[in-house]
Amino acid sequence: MYSDRIKALLTPPERCLLADLKSSKAIQDYLDALPVNFELKGETYMSPRRTIAAKKAHCFEGAILAATALAYHGHKPLLMDFQTAWDDEDHVIALYKKKGYWGALSKTNHAVLRYRDPVYRSVRELAMSYFHEYFLWDGRKSLRAYSAPYDLSRHWPSTWVTAEEDLDWLAEKLDKSRHFPIASPKNIRPLRPASEIEISALKLVEWKRPRKSRDNSSG
Repeated sequence: MYSDRIKALLTPPERCLLADLKSSKAIQDYLDALPVNFELKGETYMSPRRTIAAKKAHCFEGAILAATALAYHGHKPLLMDFQTAWDDEDHVIALYKKKGYWGALSKTNHAVLRYRDPVYRSVRELAMSYFHEYFLWDGRKSLRAYSAPYDLSRHWPSTWVTAEEDLDWLAEKLDKSRHFPIASPKNIRPLRPASEIEISALKLVEWKRPRKSRDNSSG
């Protein structure tokens, strides 16, 4: 089983941690407790092993870690990628299924694009629940496409669960995987911008970006 392959690679502390993450609620609670990886020393795509050690994560790293926890307990490690307008940032979530309904695990610093309970009948229905939360500071709604579930079990766990190098290759594969448009261009053009109160809510964050130290000029 794929879960056995993962367990064979893990250290005792890693197994202990993942063994405790038995439910979607427990996994999400763990992700929420992790400080955000602001990539102060440059872009990262850390593996779950490195994320656990670093005790911080951004959305991609959180989704990969959540997928690992799901796989550890015998579920499929599935990701979904959201693609946006050119001037916004993509987002990645982990998918799970319970009693025939889909839910999502998500690492984010804002009050939006977060956890989803398993109440969605299809992955499209779940993806569309994020549409009105995905907007820029000027109110423009920016979500454009979502991926089909990307099954990480197509890759040996040693290449992504415990890898010491960054997972740029996996981020690229996910980005190039099959995506579906949120709506046609003719429906996207007349979208109503988010309201001022919605934009104000976007300013709420769990973790403040650390100030740059004098000896650290990287962004």
